[in-house]
Amino acid sequence: MYIKQVVIEGFKSYREQIATEPFSSKINCVIGPNGSGKTNFFHAIRFVLSDLFQNLRSEDRHALLHEGAGHQVLSAFVEIVFDNYDNRIPVDKEEVRLRRTIGLKKDEYFLDGKHITKTEVMNLLESAGFSRSNPYYVVQQGKIASLTLMKDSERLDLLKEIGGTRVYEERRRESLKIMQETGNKRKQIIQVVQYLDERLKELDEEKEELRKYQQLDKQRKSLEYTIYDKELHDARQKLAELEEARNKVSETSAKKYNSVLDAHERSKELDDEIKHLTKQVQVKSKDREAAERQQVEAMKRQTELDLDLKDLEERISGNDQAKEDANNQLDLLRIEIQKSLEELDQISPEYEKQVMNEKEITKGIMEREKQLSILYQKQGRATQFSSRAARDRWLQREIDDLKRVLSSNLAQEKKLRGEIDKLNADLKERDAYIEGRKAEIASLESMLSLSREGFNNHRSQRDILQDERKSLWDKESKLTSDIDKLRTEVEKAEKSLDHATPGDVRRGLNSIRRICRDYKINGVFGPIIELLDCDEKFFTAVEVTAGNRFYWFLACN
Repeated sequence: MYIKQVVIEGFKSYREQIATEPFSSKINCVIGPNGSGKTNFFHAIRFVLSDLFQNLRSEDRHALLHEGAGHQVLSAFVEIVFDNYDNRIPVDKEEVRLRRTIGLKKDEYFLDGKHITKTEVMNLLESAGFSRSNPYYVVQQGKIASLTLMKDSERLDLLKEIGGTRVYEERRRESLKIMQETGNKRKQIIQVVQYLDERLKELDEEKEELRKYQQLDKQRKSLEYTIYDKELHDARQKLAELEEARNKVSETSAKKYNSVLDAHERSKELDDEIKHLTKQVQVKSKDREAAERQQVEAMKRQTELDLDLKDLEERISGNDQAKEDANNQLDLLRIEIQKSLEELDQISPEYEKQVMNEKEITKGIMEREKQLSILYQKQGRATQFSSRAARDRWLQREIDDLKRVLSSNLAQEKKLRGEIDKLNADLKERDAYIEGRKAEIASLESMLSLSREGFNNHRSQRDILQDERKSLWDKESKLTSDIDKLRTEVEKAEKSLDHATPGDVRRGLNSIRRICRDYKINGVFGPIIELLDCDEKFFTAVEVTAGNRFYWFLACN
């Protein structure tokens, strides 16, 4: 294996891409004057193969890029081509290209055009013999002179380093260090084992103490059980006495409880009546909401019909059927509006009636709440209130609650009346809107009559134009038949001409036509035989005179 070629671009003094001629597999010599780039050439090789240019900072990368006149070089690369005939590099190719590209913010390697990592490159070079521990596969400038001036001991170290023995010495030192660390760990383990033995002895002593403690604990539990049994017997006796006293108290409390239950039952009945009345109020409110929804739907339907009518106005072109549809929809809309107004007239007194019922129910609820409060007061005020002031405070809270309920009911009533007034105002606005629509419909009817007259005029013009179109269709059909006949005659003439024309001439003509058609060549008029026209009695004379010149092409220069 040897370096076959080096390609450099943008590296130090090499601005443009430079590729060397193929190197020899034996000895190659690089010569040139000072400043011609010999040193940079070898630096480029070490830039790819050695670890001299590893872990570069931003300024180091910038120093490797070409700096000269002209545009700034943003990236550089060095590519080395190896002759891998002996497969020293573990790649199944006889020629391997290793490239390193560097920029201000990048440093990448490529193997045969494929991106690889730095670790993969180092492993590949290690397997090929380019070891980091032996960097003397590239002999730097001045190393040979220093080798001759070295002492014997230094020269021996150098030979060991080149021969690879230094690596083994370093590994030996590492192994001795590991053995020493292992010995220290062994001593620590022995100390830990001794500590564990001492600890086991202490645990055995603690185990004996624990056994004695368990025996004493059993004795303690037996004594505690005896004491607990005695205390349990005494407690049961006291519990029986308390049970008798509780029975007596429960009899008296049961009587009081029965009276309380009766009062609760009466209050539940009142609550049920209140709930029933509340449900009726909710049903009536739902009916009112349903009527409002029907009214809203009728209004939506009215608006939809108005929009449909507007669309029909735009589409009117004198069609009587469109007018009839619009009139029918208008009649339906009037019927629906009338029905909605009738339903609203029917619902309004019912709604007012329900509002009156709600007021009466509210009054009944207030009266029943008063009765309920009176019952609560009679239910044992002596036990419920500790003093007269507490009773007065409770009564004041009840009064405040009732006032709040009354104010909320009045506010709800005021809100409902406002909604009714708003609905009535909306109905008036809708009536005015309907009247306006009626006036617009009358104007549209007048426009329909005018458009009908225009439609009749256009219909007569259409009939005239259709007659003219039919006559033109007849002429077109005659011309089409004539064209077909002429086309068949032309095809027959072309076939007869093809049979009379030699094969090579026919193929040449077709090739010229195809070239002119594909490349869109202008100024080519065609062969003379297609352009020449004469009387039939001169055909033979012209054919004999022209000969093969009939097939010459005429073109504009």
